[in-house]
Amino acid sequence: MTSDTSAFWNFPYPSQRMPLLARNVVSTSQPLASAAGLLMLARGGNAVDAALATAITLTVVEPCMNGIGGDAFAIIWDGQRMHGLNASGRAPRRWTPGHFSRYEAMPPRGWDSVTVPGTVSAWRALSDRFGTVPFAELFEPALRYARHGYMVSPTVHRQWQAQVAELLPQPGYREAFAPQGRAPLPGEQFICPGQARTLERIAASKGDDFYRGELARAIADHARNTGGLLDEEDLAAHQPEWVQPISVAYRDLTLHEIGPNGQGIGALMALGMLLHFDLKAAGVDSALSQHLQIEAMKLAFADLQEFVADPDAMQAVSASDLLDKRYLAARAKLIDPDRAAPARAGSPHSGGTVYLTAADERGMMVSFIQSNFKGFGSGVVVPNTGIALHNRGWGFSLKPGHPNQVAPGKRPFHTIIPGFLTRDGAPLMSFGLMGGSMQAQGHLQVTCRIADYGQNPQAASDAPRWRVMDDNSAVAVEWNFSPEAIAGLRARGHQVTVSPRFNTEFGCAQMAMTTQNGYIAASDHRKDGYPVGI
Repeated sequence: MTSDTSAFWNFPYPSQRMPLLARNVVSTSQPLASAAGLLMLARGGNAVDAALATAITLTVVEPCMNGIGGDAFAIIWDGQRMHGLNASGRAPRRWTPGHFSRYEAMPPRGWDSVTVPGTVSAWRALSDRFGTVPFAELFEPALRYARHGYMVSPTVHRQWQAQVAELLPQPGYREAFAPQGRAPLPGEQFICPGQARTLERIAASKGDDFYRGELARAIADHARNTGGLLDEEDLAAHQPEWVQPISVAYRDLTLHEIGPNGQGIGALMALGMLLHFDLKAAGVDSALSQHLQIEAMKLAFADLQEFVADPDAMQAVSASDLLDKRYLAARAKLIDPDRAAPARAGSPHSGGTVYLTAADERGMMVSFIQSNFKGFGSGVVVPNTGIALHNRGWGFSLKPGHPNQVAPGKRPFHTIIPGFLTRDGAPLMSFGLMGGSMQAQGHLQVTCRIADYGQNPQAASDAPRWRVMDDNSAVAVEWNFSPEAIAGLRARGHQVTVSPRFNTEFGCAQMAMTTQNGYIAASDHRKDGYPVGI
């Protein structure tokens, strides 16, 4: 824990949340899913078992934000050391640049946005390596909700309904997720028999059926019948990858991220630049503090867009090049404390996601994120399966020669990232946020609030956020941003828009921080989730 002083326990922002303190915790965006994880802990399972039951249940009870056909990443502290998992899928073998020559940009929906889904492989890999509960038991809560239904919450209804009109034309979507031509209403019971059958097959085969069995054939047949190029060979070739997380030391903490093909390196780069400024002296929530963070993030994003891709394709510029201390010091010199500036890529050599965290009394902590991207993803749903396929292919570039240019067997640039903080080599906090490019920005803001200002996880979660928009030209701030800070940002030249309350572009967050006797678990007031624990 950061501090035992009374200042640490301040809760200065508008919220109806208090953190949970317990020896075993689960925190995510949907209470039914959190309860599934808690059930595994009560049965004697560990944090990985809890995280997996939660993640599997989320595909059923929050299908508008993630699904069986998505991708996943994880950082695990096993009690002794850290492990990273990249379960993102690759482009189909027939995805050549020529195939996409008819497009001006990567398509956001439909089969030409569907790469191989990796979420199921992440469940299997994590269970095999760290789990203690039998794999099939992890599916029990999800199967109960898929077979017998659950009441849809107002928040899930709102997110679901916002996507329906666009996705109704996509193959299989109406039948599975909008049988009445709309999203289920708040309090309405929703049942998805196709999801139940699919989860039964995944549970019984430990995921093999999804990549090499009946489910794989169903996915490939649907592609052949409706214009997709994904086939059985593409699915069978998929393997999740255990990786070493990358990191940057910031003040007395170290932030750990999964490396490229993800955007987590952007948060690390921005922190490396901010080491050259005194944010504590600037004051928490001040215009100067926010300005410095925004400018560092803009520079990091410029480099992300230019250099970051599947690491196998990053031939000219590597992750270590982008994290080089001398390079980040040079980038920091471009930041004017008094003025916003356009951000351009440097020269190192001279948009739907769910996050969850679980931690147990034995010291295991899990930072896990899975996503279909842009809500339901591609909108393509495999008939009679409830498998909504993601649209991660949208993350590719069509620019010839770009390291992230679409190509067969290549992993696209990814926005979903789990985060983890350590202090002096010991675990401090597993955490994550949702919301496309907001995720790296949120990791930066949370880390600064804890490292520079000593805030507790709930305060860091509740604090008003800023978001650099995707074209790097404007900044959105939340409704409760102080008028003085907004004026200060505008005076420095930022184009600032104030977002209405409950705007989803800022995502939400979940966190679990270690204490002497257990964990402080925080959940964002912007969504339905509450942490649970025993």
